[in-house]
Amino acid sequence: MKTLVIYTSQTGFTKKYAEWITEQMSADLMEFSEAKKKKNDFFAGYDAIVFGGWIMAGRTVKVNWFLSKADLWKDKKLAVFCVGGSPEDNPDVDLTLKNMLTDEQRKYIRAFYCQGGFNYGKMNGPSRLAMKMFVSALKNKKDKTEDEKVMAEMIAKSYDISDIKYTEPLISYLKEAA
Repeated sequence: MKTLVIYTSQTGFTKKYAEWITEQMSADLMEFSEAKKKKNDFFAGYDAIVFGGWIMAGRTVKVNWFLSKADLWKDKKLAVFCVGGSPEDNPDVDLTLKNMLTDEQRKYIRAFYCQGGFNYGKMNGPSRLAMKMFVSALKNKKDKTEDEKVMAEMIAKSYDISDIKYTEPLISYLKEAA
């Protein structure tokens, strides 16, 4: 199956997952900035197209580009993966995945989550500032839940909870018979 993996990454976690998926599928890899320049006929030669983006404020960055094209690619195996700093068992992950696709899109696109982390050193200025403000607000919140206390500590500094094992559901989906 000829597969294309398109990704956008700010701090490297989504790129790492895109590379892992590419290796496991012997796929072609392309940054979003290049993919968006391609004409529709470029994608015709692929049997599967995967898009990966990072999560910011509960939304997957640049996924709307992929979703706007997906209707033209219904004859292909389509998948989206998003990478965030939350552990996979965080209820917000399910909400993010649920809100990403419409009921109609779920008929021909599968969405996956891969836990990544935070790298404040690679974040752009506005993202770093927004995260620091969020951490401060969370730490200063009165009557924090235990989960909020844990989250505030976790995201206060850079960390990496990525693992190739989080690609397994996506790889299985791509490899199952069409």
